[in-house]
Amino acid sequence: MAIVGHGVDIVDVARFAAKIEATPRLAERLFTPTEQTFPTDSLAARFAAKEALIKALGGSTDFSFVDVEIPRGDGRPEFVLTGNIATAVSSLGIVLHLSLSHDGGFAIASVIAESS
Repeated sequence: MAIVGHGVDIVDVARFAAKIEATPRLAERLFTPTEQTFPTDSLAARFAAKEALIKALGGSTDFSFVDVEIPRGDGRPEFVLTGNIATAVSSLGIVLHLSLSHDGGFAIASVIAESS
């Protein structure tokens, strides 16, 4: 296996929360119904993850943000992909690795795309 892409994104949680508050329906465009129930710092981390995923895949934006879900779990975070992005990742034979963190008012995500 070889690394074929890496993406990192950082989000200011307070600024992100203000954008969500000020822009009606933005949360619906960015997050699945399940994700929309999460606290703001978790949403900021998930937004960072979706942005980092775009970067790891070389800047492809031919998908909807709601085609990417990062559910809550007990272990390490992972993507649940549907739609165009699921098809693209599968056809390219890519395995995705995700790391999330939030502290000090910031949320960060790192995504590594690895050929299988």
